[in-house]
Amino acid sequence: MRRMLDSDRFTTRRLLSPRPWMLVLLTLLSSGTVPATAQEVQITPDVVYGHKLGLAMTFDVFTPAENANGAAALFMVSGGWYSSWSPPEKMQQSVRPLTDKGFTVFTVRHGSSPKFSISEAVADVRHSVRFIRMNADRFQIDPQRIGVFGMSAGGHLSLMLGTASDEGDPEAKDPVDRVSDRVQAVVAYVAPTDLRIMAQDAPDRLPVYAQFPALQIDMAVAEVDSPIIHVTADDPPTLLLAGTKDELVPVSHSRNIKALFDKVGVESELIEFPEAGHGFQGADAEQATAAMVDWFAKHLSQ
Repeated sequence: MRRMLDSDRFTTRRLLSPRPWMLVLLTLLSSGTVPATAQEVQITPDVVYGHKLGLAMTFDVFTPAENANGAAALFMVSGGWYSSWSPPEKMQQSVRPLTDKGFTVFTVRHGSSPKFSISEAVADVRHSVRFIRMNADRFQIDPQRIGVFGMSAGGHLSLMLGTASDEGDPEAKDPVDRVSDRVQAVVAYVAPTDLRIMAQDAPDRLPVYAQFPALQIDMAVAEVDSPIIHVTADDPPTLLLAGTKDELVPVSHSRNIKALFDKVGVESELIEFPEAGHGFQGADAEQATAAMVDWFAKHLSQ
């Protein structure tokens, strides 16, 4: 295989970046909080859901100005297990397909690679779900109607919330950790489902994975955070979206976990995009977005 060039590294980072994938991002040249009458949503930025190493972990909240349906959709801001901040006003257009349907959207950031590991990112997003559920009245949502979605690493984190969550620890010192982190619906775009085949000691590991610090782990560590290991019959309804030409996270990841969902009786669907790679554009993006919104509307309705 040819040596990876600098341009290849840039492309790989770009493909796994946490920027929105479902619509062309419209850059809003505004600052501060824009009134709901202009945006049709109320934006609550930088809500702190926890701390680590003296730093705050945060999410932004996008609440429909009218006709909120009480359901929450959590977007995992993650690509390559990097998680970065951007002005929420610039995110507003990309979450609009959900807010227009009455969903309150939370854009959740986690401790980012390379400083923090995949396991730590999983722990962070689990904590975010517990915090949001504990504060359901504050955010005016139903704690039993929480969905989660993300792309690539964000899809992986979404699947971990779907397959490896719990009811909370009643003996925990932190009251947040006493709350369930279970979710009621999952949508995972081009998501890694078996990290063991991406680990350093995996015999058929793709060379490109060496470019990601988060994947500098062995197969034993990778197993713990592989959604495919945790599939059980009580997992929530899950929609998988994958490109058959994806050379970074092959479609087999989605096909294999779909087979396990079918085996144990979890409601699931896999939509494959024959001409798509790692991410969707144009008509594929529109179809994927519509499918995601419909999935949440179906499974998070009252």
